[in-house]
Amino acid sequence: MNTDGFLNFNGKIFKKDKLLISPDNRSFRYGDGCFENMKMVNGKIMLEAFHLERLFTSLQTLQFNKSSYFISDAFKDEMTELVKKNKHKKSAKIRVTISRGDGGLYDAENNNPNYLIQTFDLNASNHKMNENGLVMDVYTKARKVCDDFSHIKSNNCLCYAMGALWAKEHKLNDVVLLNPYDKIADTTLANIFIVKDGLIKTPALTEGCVGGVTRKYLLKCMKEEGMPVEETSITVDELMQASEVFLTSAIRGIRWVKEIGKSNYKNQLAAVLHKKFITPLLV
Repeated sequence: MNTDGFLNFNGKIFKKDKLLISPDNRSFRYGDGCFENMKMVNGKIMLEAFHLERLFTSLQTLQFNKSSYFISDAFKDEMTELVKKNKHKKSAKIRVTISRGDGGLYDAENNNPNYLIQTFDLNASNHKMNENGLVMDVYTKARKVCDDFSHIKSNNCLCYAMGALWAKEHKLNDVVLLNPYDKIADTTLANIFIVKDGLIKTPALTEGCVGGVTRKYLLKCMKEEGMPVEETSITVDELMQASEVFLTSAIRGIRWVKEIGKSNYKNQLAAVLHKKFITPLLV
């Protein structure tokens, strides 16, 4: 997936091949920043309020100078205009990357948030639930920490990058990541849910998972419907013994998992949830 012809850096439009950061950029050096992936369909950002709230909260948590610009109409207009300029007619992925700018570890020039907006064309298949279940395994060579920053979509993504390389090497669609206590955190691309003994479970934010927007939305919907769901700790044994496993993300919605290691899973609840809660967002 390649970014189309233009991008937006701090409110100005540039050709996509324009070099915009220096070797001293703190995000390049230390992963000092965060990002947000959003899905736009027919000119509308899905779950827009959830995304902008998470971005604004992440900036506060990472001690950037406070700026309400990232929840303003002007910022939303910039994203919409870039989608139009890159001629995405039906649907697009919007990525907003935030960095602190230049400086060493102890001497940042300032705490102002610099932002980069990119857009990517999305195929219509991204709107549908996967027909073939995902094939995955558990990755143990890197761990998700459990701290005040683990729920942020941080620019420091080493464990995800290594997990993705391992998945590709072993011809897998994704891998499950663990926290330091051998409990389930999330995957390289998504949050994870399991169904076991009639109960729907997903790792709590304290388990090290990213605070996913679709995860948050789906939890809200299921609780309003009175469905048996809880945020908790999940062991590898529980994962392997589950009857169903599915992933949630802003770009792909809900995807069902067919296989993790030697365990196989059904696709019943995930299909119902996708039709009931995800499909209406695409209208």
